[in-house]
Amino acid sequence: MTDAFIGPKPGVGVVVRKSTPDGDRVLLVRRAKPPHAGKWSLPGGHQELGETVRETAAREVYEETGLTVTVAEFLDVIDAITPDGEGGTAYHYTLIDFAADWVSGEPVAASDAAEVTWADPGNLAEFALWRETLRVIGLAFAPRTERDP
Repeated sequence: MTDAFIGPKPGVGVVVRKSTPDGDRVLLVRRAKPPHAGKWSLPGGHQELGETVRETAAREVYEETGLTVTVAEFLDVIDAITPDGEGGTAYHYTLIDFAADWVSGEPVAASDAAEVTWADPGNLAEFALWRETLRVIGLAFAPRTERDP
């Protein structure tokens, strides 16, 4: 177990959707910091003390990309557990994922994002996304009846 690791950390991930004349788009960020530096992901991050998860979602998108969004619906909770290579755990995040809709702004990499892009949600192979990321993107773009229990 990593010395700095105390327990699971709550985090929020956000599937930001935007409709364009060329079709729907999803916002992706290339991580600038560990864990997963250099990999493509959804915007998101740590929940701060006194902040709701929906507030976290909007703040993290703004801090990482400069975009204003409306947090729409809850998608899922995912445990992201990264082994430390010595039989312990390096990172354990409990990720609360939401869909959000773009309101304003052009994405610019900031905070812990090295790069940002709008991607076609039906053509994401080049981004080598984690299977859970692909799954929640699919949930965010599924017809409403497919998401509701």
